[in-house]
Amino acid sequence: MKLKKYCLLAFIAFVANFSFAQEGIPIYSDYLTDNYYLIHPSMAGVANCAKIRLTARQQWFGVDNAPSLQTISANGRIGDSPVAIGGVFFNDSNGYHSTVGGQLTFAYHLMFSRNEIDLNMLSFGLSAGFLQYKLDETEFLAPGEFDQAIAGIEQSATNFNIDFGFSYQFVNFFAHFTAKNILNNEGINFNNQGFEFDNLRTYLFSTGYTFSKYGSEWSYEPSIMYMYRDATEESSIDINAKVYKEMDFGKVWGGLSYRRSLDGAEFVDGSGVSSQKLQYITPFLGVDYNQFVFAYTYSYQANTVNFNTGGFHQITLGYNFNCRRKKYECNCPAIN
Repeated sequence: MKLKKYCLLAFIAFVANFSFAQEGIPIYSDYLTDNYYLIHPSMAGVANCAKIRLTARQQWFGVDNAPSLQTISANGRIGDSPVAIGGVFFNDSNGYHSTVGGQLTFAYHLMFSRNEIDLNMLSFGLSAGFLQYKLDETEFLAPGEFDQAIAGIEQSATNFNIDFGFSYQFVNFFAHFTAKNILNNEGINFNNQGFEFDNLRTYLFSTGYTFSKYGSEWSYEPSIMYMYRDATEESSIDINAKVYKEMDFGKVWGGLSYRRSLDGAEFVDGSGVSSQKLQYITPFLGVDYNQFVFAYTYSYQANTVNFNTGGFHQITLGYNFNCRRKKYECNCPAIN
């Protein structure tokens, strides 16, 4: 009975955590692998090429039903107009929980440049999409066993929401702001456990600058990203350093990202209570070979208390097409 009670409490806590965690595409560090559009809709069509990106992320190799994520995205300009469109489809699974979703994006890029050489652009983006949540309870109970808190079936719920954001690019400087899941939705309440919520809003702010000496093949890009979740009042910050080297076949790039939560979680440590803040250290490496892109990302959770010491592995594959000539004289890898 005690074991069953503890399992039930763990299940309820997991459902509550699931409710707040499953709010769309998880925000990892894959945006640093030439994929800012995943988190900022205003980045759709900002580059001189249309882009297709595939990502696959696997957590904790060797652990059954470990978290995994797959995304496919595409975005590009409509001809030579300032209008751009994009789309994302993703599948995020975590144990018995999963989320499938998709969104379509409309973006508009407003130029303030005096000519085509100087980059001075303000972009707006709006994404609308759906999220379908699933909870598979078919293996929670043994044959013939009954528990009123467990339905023993696969349950699902669907939400519709929108994201809005803007980006500003000025020569080598960039800044992005996005409000995700703006709409309030009907609460998700599997098994009538009372874990309802309707606020999934998350705010993201990114900024950075790309440095390079005149005529050098090397360029350096420090950047930061701040994330705030409205419902739980949690926040975190990414501190990133990225380097590029021009090659005959394209470009080689890589870097390091450090994510730290600004809110601590308390846990029992011996006879006392301690607190720790979530920390991720993420190195990444990528290659642009002609019109193809390949990148690998590894994230290590640097915390005293964690579920598994294994890391997070992610691969990004990309293809650029319908490329126009490079207009701007700037160190702006996301544009040129």
